[in-house]
Amino acid sequence: MSHHTIFDHLWADYCHQNPSTKKVYDLFIGEGETVINDHIAIRTFRHPAIGVDGLSRIFLKNGYEYRGDYHFETKKLYAKHFEHKTDQEAPRVFISELLTGEFSPFLQHTVGKWISQIPVTMYDSDDLIFAGNISGKPSFEVYEKLRTESEYAAWLYVNGFCANHFTVSVNRLNKLDSVRKVNEFLKLHGFQLNDTGGEIQGTPEELLEQSSIRAGMVNFDFIEGTFEIPGCYYEFAKRYPDTNGKLYSGFIAKSADKIFESTNFYKK
Repeated sequence: MSHHTIFDHLWADYCHQNPSTKKVYDLFIGEGETVINDHIAIRTFRHPAIGVDGLSRIFLKNGYEYRGDYHFETKKLYAKHFEHKTDQEAPRVFISELLTGEFSPFLQHTVGKWISQIPVTMYDSDDLIFAGNISGKPSFEVYEKLRTESEYAAWLYVNGFCANHFTVSVNRLNKLDSVRKVNEFLKLHGFQLNDTGGEIQGTPEELLEQSSIRAGMVNFDFIEGTFEIPGCYYEFAKRYPDTNGKLYSGFIAKSADKIFESTNFYKK
């Protein structure tokens, strides 16, 4: 499996499950833009088999290497990012894990049960990152209770393994060549921006600006029936050159901290 195949598979699932993200992509294409992915993000729980190290194996086998790690104290998350060794067009990969040991017995028990229902054969499988929720139909009551402690945990409990978001490289856009222009364009077309801490995260001085739309609401089947909850979202990133003229390639923890909230539950 090549890295191109991995991203094609993740993208197909992402668009199928989240029609609003495909609408954004189509709007950019309609403007004559070329959409290149800056990075994708994947979420998981801390665990020897399915944590960051487990999920990154498929990328390491396909030309990627570790480039940096990040700590999110308030959300109790740890993350690593990876880049392809030779393909400059390949998206960066950002994988985060929830530090479940730092939460309540209820959350730990729920996550433990969720993980125990994953077929052991999937632990070492390259298909794990495409598997979605393979731990059985979720409970809306449990989802709501998880949200009181961690929106991240609640989202992952329902969605499982998939791309949490893709990110458009604003550097590669022609007309919409700034994050501000992208944001105005999206608002004009009726999309809600994640405005936690402002519509734009980061600054040119920090060498990275990011924005994102709020996750589109999707109907999901729970044990108790069908409910509308946030799915995945689309992000937009512009990178700036450092003093050596090289584009910054990492991530800013305090900006990413706010971007995580794009999947927080909200009322339309």
